[in-house]
Amino acid sequence: MVAAVGSYLDAKAHGGNWAVRIDDLDPPRIAPGSIDSILGCLQAFGMQWDDEVVHQSARSDAYRTALTKLRNDGLVYACVCSRKEIEDAGSGTVYPGTCRAGIVHERRAHAWRVRTTSAIIGFDDLLRGQIHQDLEHEVGDFVAFRADGIAAYHLACAVDDAAQGITHVVRGADLLDSTPRQIYMQQLLGVPTPAYLHLPVAAHTDGRKLSKQTLAQAVNPDEAATVLGAVLEFLNHAPPDCAHRGSLDALWGWAIDNWRRERLPDLASIAVRDQNVSGEPS
Repeated sequence: MVAAVGSYLDAKAHGGNWAVRIDDLDPPRIAPGSIDSILGCLQAFGMQWDDEVVHQSARSDAYRTALTKLRNDGLVYACVCSRKEIEDAGSGTVYPGTCRAGIVHERRAHAWRVRTTSAIIGFDDLLRGQIHQDLEHEVGDFVAFRADGIAAYHLACAVDDAAQGITHVVRGADLLDSTPRQIYMQQLLGVPTPAYLHLPVAAHTDGRKLSKQTLAQAVNPDEAATVLGAVLEFLNHAPPDCAHRGSLDALWGWAIDNWRRERLPDLASIAVRDQNVSGEPS
């Protein structure tokens, strides 16, 4: 909800459109009813998207077209390395380039990896300033298409941001490390690079991000005004009492009029006292 509210306000405060995309690249992992629940929750909070909702699960042809371009340009190569083999190579999470010169072990299923270079990828985050990453040494050649035929997140985002004409991406700081890979993918595909703003994520007091995996509670759409007020406080945009006492529309109106990027907390995460973002930041 923090990411949703932050992106919505940043778009509306700057006269832009707010787009919603469902990142359902791996359909078997999508819980039944979860997509309708997410969209229903956004609507209950008064957030209406401006364009048709895009489902990445319906975009496989576009991703394969992008992969074909990368293959034709010699920018990707086949890789059969398993996660265990990469770990056993002793290079940590950085891919050691085992298959760069050709597949070592003949197997039918293979992924497609992007060839990285020594060039440093940098961008100016609208909240956190200059960010730089040495992809070759900090990440290594990364996967563009998985061995099971599903596009990797970085390729899908690059393709979809370009197709939707996205100019600004506002999301959680947990994805900050992924941004240089997406920018590199954009460069390889010859598509524009949006501006990025990475908001702090709500975390448990032990530092783990609030999520399904950490058993965080879902926000309650029936308490939309209360939760929205708490999210605004989390983002250092605490509304006055008069806005709190008004309608949900009035609260949104105040938030849009008073949204300022320079007021946002320049932090990767902020701990909250309980499992719901309606708790006070600690």
